[in-house]
Amino acid sequence: MQRPCMSRPSGYILPNTLAFGIHNVTRRSGSADLPLHYGRVPAWLSQRMARLGAVIAEAIVHHYGRDEFLRRLAHPFWFQSFGAVMGMDWHSSGVTTSVIGALRRGLTPLAGELGLHICGGRGARSRQTPLELTTIGERVGFDGAALARASRLVAKVDSAAVQDGFDIYLHGFIVADDGKWVVVQQGMNGETRYARRYHWLSEGLKDFVEAPHAAIDGENQGEIVNLTDYRASASRARQLDLLRDLGPDGLLREVAAAEGKTEPPPAQATLPHLFMPAHHDVRPKDVMLRRLHGALAAAADQGPQDFADLLLVPGVGARTVRSLAMVAEVVHGAPCRFADPARFSLAHGGKDRHPYPVPIDVYDKTIDVLRSAVSKAKLGNADRLDALRRLDERARRLERSATGPSLPQFIEEERQRSHEYGGRSVFGWEPAPEGATEPPAESGQNKATRA
Repeated sequence: MQRPCMSRPSGYILPNTLAFGIHNVTRRSGSADLPLHYGRVPAWLSQRMARLGAVIAEAIVHHYGRDEFLRRLAHPFWFQSFGAVMGMDWHSSGVTTSVIGALRRGLTPLAGELGLHICGGRGARSRQTPLELTTIGERVGFDGAALARASRLVAKVDSAAVQDGFDIYLHGFIVADDGKWVVVQQGMNGETRYARRYHWLSEGLKDFVEAPHAAIDGENQGEIVNLTDYRASASRARQLDLLRDLGPDGLLREVAAAEGKTEPPPAQATLPHLFMPAHHDVRPKDVMLRRLHGALAAAADQGPQDFADLLLVPGVGARTVRSLAMVAEVVHGAPCRFADPARFSLAHGGKDRHPYPVPIDVYDKTIDVLRSAVSKAKLGNADRLDALRRLDERARRLERSATGPSLPQFIEEERQRSHEYGGRSVFGWEPAPEGATEPPAESGQNKATRA
């Protein structure tokens, strides 16, 4: 993996302890908001998300190791981009639920091989996390009881110690055979109709009470009580002293006496944040266009010539290589590459037709190419996986000089050709534009055979 980018795109601040691959204290990042969306992912997409999510995880573990995959999950910008490249709504709270669910379905059959276990989930499933951890611990040999306690503590800190107005409703616990883990959990605020996602990483975690978060996603919405902040250590100690010295009645008197004070509260620290806007359509301000142009150039100009081995899978064309270029960046990109998660929705569209319908034929062929590459790499032939890495490197080089269409032009062209690629959304199959005939799909499929 390339070295972490040290320059910062506008509007993006790296976590305090930078990036993937750095072994140090637990990373803290700031806040971001995800618009609160309801509904379910259709079966035709959720099944594909499970397959694509699993094979991307396998590729990352193959190249960089299991610990690196855990670090990726603990990075809110990468996590959002990961969901977007799988065809979920690029900006919504549903990314969290769908990604955790996809990984659970896709990686559970591979748990023995990869040594990764996805526990918890949404609602009632989240409450089963401690039992799942204990059961898995007995089977693979880590201290499941200790991790069950960690799960409860993580949930308690984000629901009680950090009083930010968001009620936790999702708790995902990803643990490796060696006991290292990541927690991704999410709360909702019904009044603002926004969700907040919290990331925890066990690597370097020394204290559950003081500054434990790897990341918190959520926009600052005013005064927040955060008793896990390192500056609150005196407050935590004083609360215990007050309870001991004054008792409950004395505490009530102190609270009453404090009412009406006009001194301004201590200022909250300025924290980095990932902000997902409420608008559903992908707009030019949401995408770093030069990076899109780099991927397009690598696929259209260089892909067929320089990556012949990548194209040996029958039915692969330039459109699939374009999606593979974005998937390759999810596998190989440095943290600063994920400042614009919306860009990754341009790989496979979105289920709600934003930025355009999901190109089923391209999506399936992307999975086929990745699956073939990973399978060959397991047998000692990493040529196709290396071709994906070179495709990512080529895209990053070309973005310095590549030019291309504006984002609206690119999206409109993709929509016009959506029927060619088996475009599908929650509204159904995408019809051909009036007067157009439906040419053979890139994968050679047709609607009668597409699942």
